[in-house]
Amino acid sequence: VKLAHQGSKEETLPLSKLVSPKASEVEKPKTKMTITSKKDYPLTRNFPYSLEHLQASYCKLARIDMRMLCLRNLRKLDLSHNSIKQLPASIGDLVCLQELNLQDNQLESFNVALCNSTLKKSLQALDLSQNKIKALPAQFCCLQKLVHLKLDDNNLIRLPFKIGQLSHLRFLSVARNKLPFLPSEFAKLSLESLDLFGNPFEQPKPLVPDIHLKIPLTLLEYSARATINYRISYDCRILPYHLCDDLEMSKTCQCGRACLTCFIQTTVTMNLHSVAHTVVLVDNMGGTEASILCYFCSLTCYSQFLDRHLQKML
Repeated sequence: VKLAHQGSKEETLPLSKLVSPKASEVEKPKTKMTITSKKDYPLTRNFPYSLEHLQASYCKLARIDMRMLCLRNLRKLDLSHNSIKQLPASIGDLVCLQELNLQDNQLESFNVALCNSTLKKSLQALDLSQNKIKALPAQFCCLQKLVHLKLDDNNLIRLPFKIGQLSHLRFLSVARNKLPFLPSEFAKLSLESLDLFGNPFEQPKPLVPDIHLKIPLTLLEYSARATINYRISYDCRILPYHLCDDLEMSKTCQCGRACLTCFIQTTVTMNLHSVAHTVVLVDNMGGTEASILCYFCSLTCYSQFLDRHLQKML
């Protein structure tokens, strides 16, 4: 610039010729990183912001590295075989995340905030196997894009109440847990593969119901049933927050109508082939049946169910 300013001729300027670099010489943005030991884990440098697939396994991580949560292009995050105990709500800020693998960690719960995050629009595969989870939150079923769900080898005593809302779910594995029965909406699933091996399913007791009916029904029960049955819109601007939660947790009678806190509950046998094309045997005896909860909104509905049940037995 100085020489040009002084009026030097172009021929005398000491400039090298500019040559376009070859494609092989240009470093492409890094999209995948695999770390499988603690000694290889980056402590002093950041992860490349262009990453789409990050695996950090066998690194003895006690919590999720906040630097990972800045990777906005991340589509697959594999943190299996660590010692993670909690999930931060900021995982929900990974707007492109499609696969999350948390197999073999120390998780005891699943963060409710993640169920209402952007993950409900992006997450397709979730592996929570080999953890210490006893129950998943009811809001878990907001993750309606899930196709693959693995929950093997936990301490689950129940599945999410509204699991039937997972309409895209095709592969479900909940082997070796502590499930005594399945939720009523399990029957709404349409699966390719189902594995419930090693759960202590109770023997169904259709003739021994658990009765929670109040006669006459309370005004709250009447109005709640009407709100759901007639599909009357509501939100937290109209109703108190806890009432909205109660309505979201309403049960569905065999007749198709809703009930809130007044109902009859019992367990019946369900053939798992009715919801899945491929079924792993439930036990070593070759069984493909499990107990499932049933709800009835009135004595009339329960009586009609008993009549049908007794006819089948005869």
